[in-house]
Amino acid sequence: MPEGDTVYLTARRLDAALAGHRLRRGELRHPRWISHDLTGRTVLAVRSVGKHLFTRFDAGLSLHSHLRMDGSWHLYRPGDRWRAAAHHARAVLATEERVAVGFRLHDLELLATDDEQRLVGHLGPDLLDPAWSDTHQAEAVRRLTADPAAEVGLALLDQRVMAGVGNLYKTEVCFLLGVSPWTPVSALPDPTRAVATARTLLRRNAERPQQSTTGELGRDRQHWVYLRARQPCRRCGTRIQTGEQGDGVYARVAYYCPRCQPGPIPPP
Repeated sequence: MPEGDTVYLTARRLDAALAGHRLRRGELRHPRWISHDLTGRTVLAVRSVGKHLFTRFDAGLSLHSHLRMDGSWHLYRPGDRWRAAAHHARAVLATEERVAVGFRLHDLELLATDDEQRLVGHLGPDLLDPAWSDTHQAEAVRRLTADPAAEVGLALLDQRVMAGVGNLYKTEVCFLLGVSPWTPVSALPDPTRAVATARTLLRRNAERPQQSTTGELGRDRQHWVYLRARQPCRRCGTRIQTGEQGDGVYARVAYYCPRCQPGPIPPP
């Protein structure tokens, strides 16, 4: 599933392409919304909230989309060939100069702009909220520490704690904190640092497609432990290990250095 910075960048690009323009074509190909035509609507803005996207139109209407595991929005010039199969398109929003196509959007909903909170009101503070303040920070820390027995890795992934962290940043934040992903939240020496680190990493990559947590953009230099199973740790040389964290559809692979990240580990 895309991280919050990917969704934020998608919103920025869609906003730059569509905001202020009237739609010459506004098709929704999702079974639930196929009878709705957005042609003639003016796009006011495109905004992200955590991993949620809202395309806002005149007359107080919004289109909500969530990328889930395989969804994406593409931008084209009129007449360009699409990079994905047309039968995967779920939304086509076209102005005179740009065409935005949403592919494999399983979650799509038309709703009143005033009702957006119905879909995102349960989320924790958005780590990429332009209005982020000490109040947001304190609320994220409060939510993170609300369940002392929760595993740090799972708490970081919980969008009700703070919105925007996916498996990549969960993994890298745990490494930078020096704790195993299975460490209970109660054992975190500084929960505030956990929130601040997650926000720093997301902000660092919010304006570019590359996601670097090391500060480097070279091939195989962008991450500390994520996707580096069995490779040497960049700090101590110990071989990176993996383990499953979470249950069922929420299970994710966690990467960790057993030397740099002491604490509980899953059974072999």
